[in-house]
Amino acid sequence: MKDLLLQTAKRTGLVDTEQLARFLDENRGQGRLDEVLLTCPYFTEDVVLRLFAEALGWEYLAEISDRQVPPEFIQNVPATYAQHHHLIGLKPQEGDGDGLMVVLSRPLDTNALDNVSKMTRLPVRPAVSTRATITAVIDTAYEQRTSVIEEVAEELDAQNLDQLAGEVSASDDLLDVVNRPPVIRLVNDILFRALQMRASDIHVHPYETKLQIRYRVDGILYDMLSLNKNVLPLIISRIKVMAGMDIAERRMPQDGRSSVRLGQREVDLRVSTVPTSFGERCVLRILDKSSGVYGLDELGLWPDDLKKLDSLLNRAHGVIFVTGPTGSGKSTSLYAYLNRINSAEKNVITIEDPIEYQLAGISQIQVASKKGMTFATSLRHVLRQDPDVIMVGEVRDVETARMAIQSSLTGHLVFSTLHTNDAAGAVTRLLDLGVEPYLVSSSLIAIIAQRLVRKVCPDCKQPAQPTAKELNELGLGAPDDNPGAQFFVGAGCERCFKTGYRGRTGIYEVMLITEKIQELIYKQETAGTIKRLALEAGMQTLRMDGARKVLAGMTTVAEVLRVTQADI
Repeated sequence: MKDLLLQTAKRTGLVDTEQLARFLDENRGQGRLDEVLLTCPYFTEDVVLRLFAEALGWEYLAEISDRQVPPEFIQNVPATYAQHHHLIGLKPQEGDGDGLMVVLSRPLDTNALDNVSKMTRLPVRPAVSTRATITAVIDTAYEQRTSVIEEVAEELDAQNLDQLAGEVSASDDLLDVVNRPPVIRLVNDILFRALQMRASDIHVHPYETKLQIRYRVDGILYDMLSLNKNVLPLIISRIKVMAGMDIAERRMPQDGRSSVRLGQREVDLRVSTVPTSFGERCVLRILDKSSGVYGLDELGLWPDDLKKLDSLLNRAHGVIFVTGPTGSGKSTSLYAYLNRINSAEKNVITIEDPIEYQLAGISQIQVASKKGMTFATSLRHVLRQDPDVIMVGEVRDVETARMAIQSSLTGHLVFSTLHTNDAAGAVTRLLDLGVEPYLVSSSLIAIIAQRLVRKVCPDCKQPAQPTAKELNELGLGAPDDNPGAQFFVGAGCERCFKTGYRGRTGIYEVMLITEKIQELIYKQETAGTIKRLALEAGMQTLRMDGARKVLAGMTTVAEVLRVTQADI
């Protein structure tokens, strides 16, 4: 083989023949020839594989599409085997006859070739490609495998719970469905479909006669699957095993967490079960670690709001509240703010319930109310840790509110969240909790209200003219008042699962606390009065910001009207 490679190098000029000969002599007996050569510092992986392809008369593939991978390969060769050996099977090209083309990143791995032939019961023909190319195809090809749900649901009718008791690995790979018990394949497939659709939550909802699986995608719940009611205990027990919960306890609510893999992606699951009249109901919250933390400029802030916010993040002290209902992206925004501030010169500490993402260089504290570690007690201890910036996950009571505000008065920048409808409402909420008006007026520097709107799918967006009523509700006047404005809607395509929307962006109401607003807070004026003054100072309400994004073609009129209330 060595002589053949040297002759090929001389014939093709792919690598320096003398350098190759010298390297092979120096590393004689170090291992299999392809593995040795691929560690060579003088030649790239690409060049070495081209050399082997020329020498052996095989095809070298610079690019591979996941559409070339046949179902027989995915059904018979486990994803873990393909990943471990860095190989993938492709349909033969026209004129190449039957069988399978197996693309290797280690050309002399003949055992793997034989094993693939045995697993698929097909003759195989080898080809080569780089490890990175093959790995990328493995992940996408196994993600697009046909669903196993229907066939598994039938098998499950005959199963019993004893088969569930097997140990679950700490991080189960959802792509690995070969030779798994039916219930494991079913739950893996439910999770896998949810990740494929970018769902944030999975609801396992029992009814009197059926079991409904629902996914929350871009904030909206969709019914995805109806199953036989008999499989409910099996599915719930499997999820409980994964999340480390007690499978025998069915009459009390339980919480747990788990971690699964989808190829190279690591995904955290938060699991909650509650007993209902028709059996246990389960909700899984999906936290995709690979999506990471958003940057400040990725949140969808309008340029002038972004500029305002950037200047606020450089303040040395004060309180910034982010407000909105559950699921409006408050935590995501707070993480983006902290990420922007995070620097070696600042000590940043967060108090959260739960910690959703790990931020490098930041100390994050998990609240444990059962052990007496509440937001208020945690905050008291954090103040002794010499912090510069503190993030309190949520203000739920007067003690936490008062401490957060007093922390800012002693020279700390404090971030927190409140559940209110708009920015001005946060002021009255703090006063209603029992915080003194002078504390609120002297410490608050900004309140940011936010909502999430679905973005028009870029693949199927098409121009559309909204009705005069919709434009009027959005504050844009008659259609003639907006010359040149282009409104878009999504027609619905495969990429957006026929919804016409793909992904979400934020709409924001950034209220800076000016001296005049401080006076109104001190006098305990109503939220309406405070909002009017903020509007005079140039604040854009949630609906106004939504209107800007409609005119920019990012979202639709209906979507903005869905998530915002009428402005005063």
